[in-house]
Amino acid sequence: MARQHDHDAGGPAELLAAKAELRTEIWAALRAAKATRFPGPEGRIPNFIGAEAAAERLRGTDAWHAAGTLKANPDSPQWPVRQRALEDGKLLFMAVPRLAEDEPFFLLDPDHLAGSARAASSIKGASASARPVGLDQLQPVDLVVAGTVAAGLDGARLGKGGGFSDLEFAVASEAGLIGPATVVVTTVHEVQVLPAGQIPTGDHDVPLDLIVTPDRVIRCPRRTGRLAGEIRWEELTDEKIEAIPLLARLSAARR
Repeated sequence: MARQHDHDAGGPAELLAAKAELRTEIWAALRAAKATRFPGPEGRIPNFIGAEAAAERLRGTDAWHAAGTLKANPDSPQWPVRQRALEDGKLLFMAVPRLAEDEPFFLLDPDHLAGSARAASSIKGASASARPVGLDQLQPVDLVVAGTVAAGLDGARLGKGGGFSDLEFAVASEAGLIGPATVVVTTVHEVQVLPAGQIPTGDHDVPLDLIVTPDRVIRCPRRTGRLAGEIRWEELTDEKIEAIPLLARLSAARR
């Protein structure tokens, strides 16, 4: 049996359990609505029918037009967003899945692609067009695109449980690459949008500024101090630190 994605997550047990239960509910709701694509939603950021339409709707926002540099998650439902970023001439940083490499980000420059923007922005295609880079080679980010299992109207975001999106945000914030003007956005199916107060969150969870579905753009209230961005070492397990070279280096530097 495959391990749960949140098997090495840190934090209060009750909070982790509540999040896990809600993920299961959302994955089931997506299946019931026949809104998912292969290979199915369970255990992942769910690829949903209408992802392209949501990407196009995001493309029409002021936040998109103002952004020159994006940082995006590598998951399938945000592939259309990454593709459009390159088509529109934006510099794109894409996290290596699970931050598992010594240089944990891909740099995709729209002026230097091996193939089409569509191919280069895929997880597999990025290896041909992208240059692996470390945190010290990133540039300040205007727009963060986050993969999401559920999004609340209050800006609360529920990921798939590994905590990688929040970690990326924290390390980039500490490095000065994310600041008060950085906008955090996700694209989701309407089934994934929940009323305010329904998604349990912890202090490390990064809230959303924009939620974009195939049908609408939802602007969320900003939380005071949201962009403080710091690595919460007390919530990281030894297993996670050892599995991510960047965290292992940062941890060693703290000693």
